[in-house]
Amino acid sequence: MKKIKKLTAILLAFILLAAYPLGAGALSVEGGLDPIKEQFVFGEGPEAGGYSIDYRYFSPAGENDTTKYPLVVWLHGMGDGASDGVQVAKSNIAYWASNEFQARFEPAGGAFILAARSREENGMYWPNELVEPLRAAIDDFIAKNKDNIDLSRIYVGGYSMGGKMTYKMAIAYPELFAAAFPICPAWAPSDEKLEKIADMPIWLTSSRRDPLVNYYLCVSPTWDRLTAISNVAEDCRFSTITKVCYEDGSATSSSHHAWFAVNHDMFSAENGAYPYMTTVNGLGENVELSYPDGMISWLCSHTSDYDGAKGEGSGNVGINDSTSLVYVDGFFGIFELLYNAVLKLLRIK
Repeated sequence: MKKIKKLTAILLAFILLAAYPLGAGALSVEGGLDPIKEQFVFGEGPEAGGYSIDYRYFSPAGENDTTKYPLVVWLHGMGDGASDGVQVAKSNIAYWASNEFQARFEPAGGAFILAARSREENGMYWPNELVEPLRAAIDDFIAKNKDNIDLSRIYVGGYSMGGKMTYKMAIAYPELFAAAFPICPAWAPSDEKLEKIADMPIWLTSSRRDPLVNYYLCVSPTWDRLTAISNVAEDCRFSTITKVCYEDGSATSSSHHAWFAVNHDMFSAENGAYPYMTTVNGLGENVELSYPDGMISWLCSHTSDYDGAKGEGSGNVGINDSTSLVYVDGFFGIFELLYNAVLKLLRIK
């Protein structure tokens, strides 16, 4: 019986990994990304709502540096938060810590990057319960780096389940973030929730062929509802990818991997147009990206009036809220159960 279960688990694992591969991709930064990833330092926020959030962060600040830098909060997808450091090791967000990409954060010439980690070892994939502790971790990080963080330039973004959490954090605390960039987000907020970010610029990225977060049933309709509500539609953007590639133009192993475009600041390895990608604003007008003005430049063009006040509770996202469309929650709930079941069965002796 155990042999049958193990064989079944292996087959399921291959099916799931084909739909949701977890590896990183091509590199174009001189010397590769590994040395840059090693510059991300461990940190952990205080307990709030029963949980604490640990993270890895990159700091651009030097000794006796009084420069005020933006803060980018980066949220990983499912499978990339099982243990400390995985959220950086399996993500090419380290591009944004390279000298070339740091220089694009104008006018400061750099930015903090806080790569938070969901408690996947506890079966938690950015649920509502982690909204409050994530805010507590951000508040704590700001306090520890108060001399070097530009409070008016705090941004949040992430992919897949992290795209879901990007929406949740922006909705929960719209006063905190100057802009947000969800990527293939596994969540479809209600109109009531989207109204909370009506004044926030959003840059959404997705693939038309995404096998996990359906472009036509979830992502695009959410964009339409968001822009209908938005007071800053002209500042919002939606990048659609027809064939998901690495920055060198070679195809990724899954059409779910739209975050590779964002990790490379929406340009190709030669700093030209990203392969198979088009971008429009919230008015439906085409946006032609011209190097070096990609995602990073867009983020830095937006500021908030945030005054440094700490968040209270889970903000506009309640612990028991069920604000996503049923088919999205249902699909990912089933997927998470299967994923965890496969991992457990694979450990059968």
